[in-house]
This record gives sequence, structure tokens and C-alpha cells, in this order.
Amino acid sequence: MKRRDLLKTAAAGLVAAPMAMSIASQAQAATSLRMQTYWGKEANDIFKEFTDDVKSASNKALKVRRYTGGSLVPDAEMFKAVGSGTIDMCQGYAGYWPGQLDIASIEAGLPAAWTNYDEAMYIMESKGLIDLIREAYAEQNVHYLGPIMGGPFDLLTKKPVNSLDDLKKMKIRATPSIAKILDQFGIPTVFLPGSELYVGLSTGAIDGVIYAGTNEYLSMKLYETAKYYTSLNMVSPGYTDQMLINMDKWKSLSDSHRTIIETSFAKHAAKMHNWMVSGSIDASTTGKFEMGSLNAEDSARLRNAAKVIWEEEAARSDRNRKAIDILTEAAKATGRA
Repeated sequence: MKRRDLLKTAAAGLVAAPMAMSIASQAQAATSLRMQTYWGKEANDIFKEFTDDVKSASNKALKVRRYTGGSLVPDAEMFKAVGSGTIDMCQGYAGYWPGQLDIASIEAGLPAAWTNYDEAMYIMESKGLIDLIREAYAEQNVHYLGPIMGGPFDLLTKKPVNSLDDLKKMKIRATPSIAKILDQFGIPTVFLPGSELYVGLSTGAIDGVIYAGTNEYLSMKLYETAKYYTSLNMVSPGYTDQMLINMDKWKSLSDSHRTIIETSFAKHAAKMHNWMVSGSIDASTTGKFEMGSLNAEDSARLRNAAKVIWEEEAARSDRNRKAIDILTEAAKATGRA
């Protein structure tokens, strides 16, 4: 079933699930799945809706217990933990494990990869990027349920930023792929998982972060230590989460339970994207942030610098070359290359 079809089903609500599915579920022994996310308490409500959907649609025969970031394993190790069966599921961000999976940085959303949600989903579904991603995870005993398109992916700093030169005096938290771009401009970077950003900013270990948008920065209360928000205009949606499940566990589930998870995931992915985008719009009007934007020339310099990253990623594997070819073809079709 295509993800767009799943979204249509999810939009109508899980009450539309076949009655036979619920009846069959009653006869099955209850199955409990442990899922860790890198998100903290700020996302409790939206994850509760997902776990409630799974529980309700399966008539309590299938349950997902969600753990916040770092509760069971370090966030950067969630993918490997799912593959080994240490945890059953995760909602993660592939930018945390580029050294563990060849296609991870491409999956996470390379700078200049796409300009809007519809283009991103077209590249994923219609152009086949999702198939390459799913193939890579399957080799690691992990089933890739699908992408969760994020919202803005911009800069939050303790001091105002008017140009890339200003960042040379700061230490910025960035994922490995973004760090490679900033390094070309002499900007110091360090990686920290999301759960450590508040402490990092408040102690002075870092001066700024490139992590998400104002929605996440507000819910994590990062504005208490850093209030200057700068739009970078590199890629939109700015990042891509995903939901993973251990392959052995996935295969052990009944067809009805797999369908329930897929349908619940599709609804969750759509709602989470909307939550992140609409939340960022609302958060930007709270007065908690000083809003700004990198000048057009510097934003263009960042996007051009990303071309080096594209070629580096393409050289990592034949699969990556196919993925970069998909992105390049899409960029040409939209007049961006």
C-alpha cells in the first residue's frame, strides 16, 4: 500500500479499519513493543495518540510503549538497538548515524535536496528514494516504516547572527552532514543529541544549535538560554525523521497487526509534520525569539557548498549514487540545477 493511500485511510480515522481485523486481534496474545524516540516530554501528546491508535485498533492486543530520548539507549544508538532487538521500535533521525548506514545522510534530508513537502514526498515515493532507504535498513535487520517530514531546520544562537562570518566566533551544534558544510566557512561545530541541547547552551559548551524550528525550540525551552532565531533557507522540510521496527519482530506480527501499525504510522506522520510546521508558525509569534534571516547571498553560499556533500555521499555506495541521481533529476526538473 502506497503511503499516500495510507494517509487517506488515516485521515478518515482508524475507526474505518475492517471489523474482521479487530475480531482477529482478540484471538491473538497481547504483544507489547518498546519504542524509544529522541523526543522528550514536549511531544507526549502526539506520541500518546499514536500508541492509543495502535491499542484501540487492535482491541488492546497490540501495545506500543513509548520512551523519551535517551531513556533506554543513547539516541545515536537507537538504529543499532532496533536491529539487535535491544528495543523493538524507534522514531529517530538518520543524521544521528551516518557512519552506520550508507544512505543515512541522504535520508535525513541533504541541504538543497527539496524545497517543499510535496516535492519531498514526490521524491520519496514516486521517484523511488523510499525503496533505496528501505533496502538499506533491511540489510541491518530493520524494517523502515517510512519518513516523517519535519518542519523548519534553522539556527538558534545566544547572540545575533547577521552573516556567516558571525558564526566563525561561535561553536554550533550540527549534525555531521551540516558540519561538513559549515566547516567550509571556518565555522566550529560539535555534535550533541537533542536531549543535551539545553544543558549545552546554558553551560556555554555551545553557542548555538541547528536542530529544528521555533516549535521545537519553544517546547524544549531553549529560548531561555538562546533567543536569536535565524532562517538559513537551505532545505524545506528541513529534516526527516523515520519510524523503524526490528525486522524479526515485524515478521512475527500478523498481517492485521502490521496493517494497524502501518495505518497508525501514516496518521502519526501526517499529524507530526503538521504539528511541527504549524507549531513553528505559532511559536514565532510568542515574543520568545528574536526572528531573523540569513541574507540571500550567504544562504546561496550554503546551498552551493552542499554540492560537495552530495558528491561525497554518492561516492559511498552504488545505492547512494542512485539516490543522488534521483535528487539531481528532481532538482533539474524544478529548475534548481
